[in-house]
Amino acid sequence: MNVQNTSAPRRTGHEELVPSRYAVRVSEIDVLIISDGVLPLPTKMLGHNVEPAARATWLNDMFLPTEAFDWALNVVVVRSGEQTILVDAGLGLDPDLNLPRAGQLIKRLAAVGIDLATVTDVILTHMHMDHVGGLLIDGVKDRLRPDLRIHVAAAEVEFWKAPDFSHVNMPAGFPDALRVTAKRFAKEYESHLRLFDQEAEVAPGVVVSRTGGHTPGHSVVRVASGDDRLMFAGDAVFAVGFEHPEWYNGFEHDPEEAARVRIRLLKELATTGSSLVATHLPFPSVGHVAVEGDHFRWVPVFWDY
Repeated sequence: MNVQNTSAPRRTGHEELVPSRYAVRVSEIDVLIISDGVLPLPTKMLGHNVEPAARATWLNDMFLPTEAFDWALNVVVVRSGEQTILVDAGLGLDPDLNLPRAGQLIKRLAAVGIDLATVTDVILTHMHMDHVGGLLIDGVKDRLRPDLRIHVAAAEVEFWKAPDFSHVNMPAGFPDALRVTAKRFAKEYESHLRLFDQEAEVAPGVVVSRTGGHTPGHSVVRVASGDDRLMFAGDAVFAVGFEHPEWYNGFEHDPEEAARVRIRLLKELATTGSSLVATHLPFPSVGHVAVEGDHFRWVPVFWDY
C-alpha cells in the first residue's frame, strides 16, 4: 500500500496541535482517517473475562494507566470514483455521559474541506452511539444530500429494535444511551437506509461485509485497488486484541463470537498483508498484522510526510 499524505495543510487553532487527520492512498482510492476524539473508559473494558492482574500486566507493559485510559475514536472517508463515502460518524454529542473530548468529526471534516453535501454514502460498521451519533447533531441532517445512502446490515437494524445487553460489561449509563441513540437514528434516517444481508459493494473497490460478534450486524469495510488492500475493522479489533484476541471487550454483545471473528480477521490480515485501520486503535491506526507465536503483533506504519 502506498502511504501518502494527500490533504493540503491548513492553518488550525492551538486546540489542534495534536494531528487529527491522516491520508493514505489505496492505489486509485483515497482514504482519509479522521480522529473524532477520545473516550475515557475504565480499563476493565479491555478484558472483563480475565483477572485484574492480567490486565494490569498488559497495561504496565504498554506504559498505560491501569484504571482508566483514553480510547481513540477513528472515522474514515473514502473517495472512489465519483463517490465520497463516510465510514461511521463518530459520537456526536451526549452531555449525559460527560465525554467532551469526543464528537469532533463534523468540525474536523470542515477543517479539511469536506462539505457534508458532497458525501454520497455512509457505511455503518454498527449502530453503537460512537458510530452514528455524529449524524444526530443538530443541523447535520439538513446539510446532507436528500439522496444520501446509508449502508448497514439488516441484522443490525433488527437487533436494535429489542437489543440484548445480557453479555456486555459496560459502565453505568451506557446501555440506556446506546438504546436511545440507536432508536433515534433508525427513526430519523429510515428512508436513507440501504440494508444488506451479508455483503454489499458500495462503490468500485469498496465492499462492506457483515461479521457479527461485536453486535449481530457488525461489519467491516474492505478497500481494494490495484495490488493494494486496506480493511477498516470497526470494533472487531482493539489494541489488546493482538496479544490477547480471546479477551472479551465490555461492549461486545456476543463476546465469544466476537473473539472468533477477531481471530479470523487477524489471520486474514496477516496472510494477505492488507493494511488495517480500526475505530479504537491509537490514531491514525494504520498498520499491518503479523503472527507471533500463538498470537498476533500489530506493526504500525511509519508516518509518511
